[in-house]
Parts: sequence; C-alpha cells; structure tokens
Amino acid sequence: MPTYLYKNPKTEEIIEIIQSMNEKHVYIDKNGIEWERVWTVPQSNIDTKIDPFSEKDFVKYTGARKGTLGDLQDLSKAMSEERASKNGGIDEVKEHYYDVQEKTTGVKSFERKKREANKKLSKLGVEIK
Repeated sequence: MPTYLYKNPKTEEIIEIIQSMNEKHVYIDKNGIEWERVWTVPQSNIDTKIDPFSEKDFVKYTGARKGTLGDLQDLSKAMSEERASKNGGIDEVKEHYYDVQEKTTGVKSFERKKREANKKLSKLGVEIK
C-alpha cells in the first residue's frame, strides 16, 4: 500500500500514513485536528524502452511482470517490427528462427514464401498481403 504525507497545520510536523489508494485521503489525529495532505512528485520508475536487439533486456522486462501469453506475444511482435524498421524491413532474429526451422523440418515458412512471391509479382504491380 502506498504512503501519504500529512502536515499538522499548527506544528508543521509531517508524518507518513499508509492508506489504500481507494480510501479517502484524510488524516485526523486523536485531538481531532485534520492534517493537510502534502503533495509530492511521484517517485516511480517505469521502463518505457526496451532495446529490441537485446535478448537479456526482453527476458528481464518480461520476467519481472505479470501478464498473459498474449501480452508476451504482443511485446515480441512489437520488438520484431522495430528491429525490421531499423534494418530495411528484415528482422534478423525472425530470419534466424526461419533458418533453423527450415533446416530442421525442410519446410519454408509462409512468411518467406509470401516474400518471394511478392518479389516476383512486384514486377507485375501485384502484391500479396
């Protein structure tokens, strides 16, 4: 639960009170004096940027959070798109996965087949989505 600061209006003394976020943030002491709430800048730290090329950052970021498999897949997709945008439309991590998959199964991925077909069809002005 978060802590909130209150200041005594007479003595200027400041204390910390632990309250739920859903509670009404008022503090009245045993003498019936209502203390003033002290507003401060939040001291939270939010990871807003992950290096899309760092496997360690991805593991560190996802390992410390709660979420669903879908959340993990969404983040993975976003990082893949960011890598591709910085690398001429090709995500090297995904390409490595496709290489391994092709070597072990002998089957080309749908993504690669689509890319090759689009390359041939681009001469005709057609694209497969």
